Amino acid sequence: MARLHPSIKGVWGAQSSGAALVSFNLDAFTSYGHEQGDNAPVSEAAAFAYTTALNRFLERDSGHRIQIGDASTVFWADASQTGAAEDAEAMFPVFFDTVEEEKIETKRIRERLEQIRKGIPLEEVEPDLGTVQFYVLGLAPNAARLSVRFFYSGSFGELTRHYQQFASDMRIEPPPRDPFPPLWRYLRETAVLGKSENVTPNLAGEWMRSILSGTRYPMTLMASVLTRIRADGDINALRAGILKALLIRNFKSKEAPVALDPVNKNKGYLLGRLFAVYEHIQTAALGTKVNATIKDKFYGSASAQPRKVFHLLESGSANHLSKVGKQKPGYKVVLEKHVGAIMELMSPGADPFPASLPAEDQALFGLGYYHQRNEFFKKPAEAAVSGETDP
Repeated sequence: MARLHPSIKGVWGAQSSGAALVSFNLDAFTSYGHEQGDNAPVSEAAAFAYTTALNRFLERDSGHRIQIGDASTVFWADASQTGAAEDAEAMFPVFFDTVEEEKIETKRIRERLEQIRKGIPLEEVEPDLGTVQFYVLGLAPNAARLSVRFFYSGSFGELTRHYQQFASDMRIEPPPRDPFPPLWRYLRETAVLGKSENVTPNLAGEWMRSILSGTRYPMTLMASVLTRIRADGDINALRAGILKALLIRNFKSKEAPVALDPVNKNKGYLLGRLFAVYEHIQTAALGTKVNATIKDKFYGSASAQPRKVFHLLESGSANHLSKVGKQKPGYKVVLEKHVGAIMELMSPGADPFPASLPAEDQALFGLGYYHQRNEFFKKPAEAAVSGETDP
C-alpha cells in the first residue's frame, strides 16, 4: 500500500515542484488510528500508474490536454479500438479550443468535424466513434494539492451530442467572427477587463461540467454576464449567445430566438428592442460624436428597473425625432413606425414599463437589444427579408 502518492506536475497555477491529488501528510489527517495512506488504501502499483499517466498527459505537447479557465483538462479514449480512439482524441480538443484545429492532419477528420458542427448525428458521420469510451478530467490547484473540477466518463457519441447541444444553445444572429469560438473566449466575456485571470473561481469548471453532462448551466454564469454588461455596456455576439443559451437550457424559454423576432411579446425582449431604437434615434439626431449615449448612461437601470428610465427616454426620443424630421422627414416616419410596432406588442391598458425585471427578463432585454441594434446595420436587401424598411 502506498503511504504517500507521487506528485503530479504540469497543472496550471500549481507548484512547479508538483502537487498531490491524494495526500494524508499531516497528523491532523489521522482518522480512527489510520495514518497516511491507510485512510484511503491504494496500492503502490496503482498510485505509480495513475500519477505517471497524468504527468504524461499534462505535458505541454502531449496531445491530451487543453486549458479550460483555471482547470488543466486532460482527456483520453479507450485504447481497445486504436484507430477510433485516436480519431476521438484528435477531435475532442477542437470542440472547445479552435487553436487545436490546426493540429488536425487528416482531411477525413476535418470533414467529420465540419459535419458534427452542422448538427449531423455522430452515428451518421462516423459510426465507429460513437461507442468509444471517453474520459475527461479537469484539475485545478488548491494550495499544495489538486482538486477535481470535473470528470466525465462515457461514450464519445454521448459527449458529441452534448457538444452539439451546447453549440446549438450558443448560436446567435448575427454570429461572432469565429462561428465556433473557443470556450476561453466566452469565459473572458464574464471577467473584469476581459482578462482570463479575472474569471470567477470555479466558473470554468462548473460550466464545463454542465456542457459535458448536458445539464443546466451555472447561474453564476448569468450573474457574471449581466454584471459585465451593466458595467461596460458592451453587448456583443458572445455575450448575447451566453444569455440565449442560459434562457434555453435553464429556463426552458421558448422566447429566446436566434435572430430578431418581430412578434415576440416578452416584456424584457420588447424593452430591449425599444431601448435599441431609442439609441438609434439619438444617433440619427446627434451623430456618433456624443460624449455619452443613452446606453452609456441608462442601460443598467433600464434593464433592471425600466419604469425609472423609460418615461425619460420616451420624452428624450421625441426631441431627437423632431431634429431628425428637420433633416430627413421620411426617415423620421420610419423610426416612428419602429417605436409604434414595438409599443403595439406591449400589454394594452397597463403601464408598459414594469417597476423591475427578474434575471430571466434582464437576459431577454439584452438579447432583444442585441437583435434590434444589429438590425439597423443590415443591408437594405437583408432588412427587407426580415420585415425591416430602413433606407
